Amino acid sequence: MSKKRINRGSRLAVLLLGAVAVFAGCEAKGPAQRAGENVDKGVQNAKDAINPPGPVEKAGRSVDKALDR
Repeated sequence: MSKKRINRGSRLAVLLLGAVAVFAGCEAKGPAQRAGENVDKGVQNAKDAINPPGPVEKAGRSVDKALDR
């Protein structure tokens, strides 16, 4: 094997391990993230009280919620 081929393989391995490491910690929600989500929901509810969402916006929010899980 050539040195160039080994170097390319090691770069690929590092890249894949980095990607796995980044996405591995995304599963559990901590207390700060839950608190932030609650703040976001409160702000959205306040906006909706002033300017109610239409049917298309409601459908978009439903899609967002389905993809978020």
